[in-house]
Amino acid sequence: MTTPRRLALALPALALPAIARAQQARPIRIVVPFAAGGAADSATRSITPRLGERLNTTIVVENRTGAGGSVGGAEVARSTPDGTTLLMDASSHIVNPSLLRGLPFDYATAFTPISLVCTFPQVLAVKADLPARNLAEFIALARRQPLNIGTQGNATAGHLGLAQLNRAAGIETTHVPYRGGADAARDLAAGTLDGCFITMLSAGPIVDSGRARFIAVSAAQRVPLRPDIPTFAELGTPGIEISEWAALFAPAGTPAAPIAAVHAALVATLAEQPVQARLAQLAAVPVGSSPEDFARFVTQGRASMAELVRVANIRIE
Repeated sequence: MTTPRRLALALPALALPAIARAQQARPIRIVVPFAAGGAADSATRSITPRLGERLNTTIVVENRTGAGGSVGGAEVARSTPDGTTLLMDASSHIVNPSLLRGLPFDYATAFTPISLVCTFPQVLAVKADLPARNLAEFIALARRQPLNIGTQGNATAGHLGLAQLNRAAGIETTHVPYRGGADAARDLAAGTLDGCFITMLSAGPIVDSGRARFIAVSAAQRVPLRPDIPTFAELGTPGIEISEWAALFAPAGTPAAPIAAVHAALVATLAEQPVQARLAQLAAVPVGSSPEDFARFVTQGRASMAELVRVANIRIE
């Protein structure tokens, strides 16, 4: 699955005010289907001040958590498609169709993709007193005793990364899904979890405070923000490369004008150095893809994740 290329601003800056005027004057509500403080939520709050200014409106961020992001997804799917309600979803958007039954909407038809906003590599972190200082010791420990590993929720990148690790290393850890990475990190800090497979954003503060430690990052290369964390491939377990992402969707049927306005303002916002600096502090890589590229990314990703779910025999606990 190829990440859509980052775009230069497709429209001149002087065109943005005119486009923004096409957007309705009412506030825009961006629903984040995960807990406050997690990756998708933090990315949303990093861009919304400038995004709102460019669109000449107020943007309200609303967290609607539960069921791997599908509770918030359902909220947006049933909203009026007028450009005033958007969804900032994560990778569970392309995994939920393969894992969740009885959804009140169809992910493939309920939304119009706007843009991939940014990506987040996942990390394996363990509690401070776990007797495993590296990946080899973690795997050996998992073969001797049960380990409870938290993620930011069912069907998220952390869940899939943990499934990849279990399969690649021949171990069986217990998946403990939360409503967001911040919630999982709190329990890891308290010592009630053995480890977490979450974003650097969620795990970083408790690692820095000495209550947990990093084991490996699920990226092809080390991440510049935390170059001390080795990749799984470096540690002898290749094939574990999965990132969380944050992306904007509108309800299906939303007119082209508000989608174009939001997209143009988003790409311009992501090009600003202060916004990029804020995202870098989250270990996030800004993207800003075209709606067409992002739609292909979603379609291809849904197919590849369905195959991963099948081959790895992933189930909702």
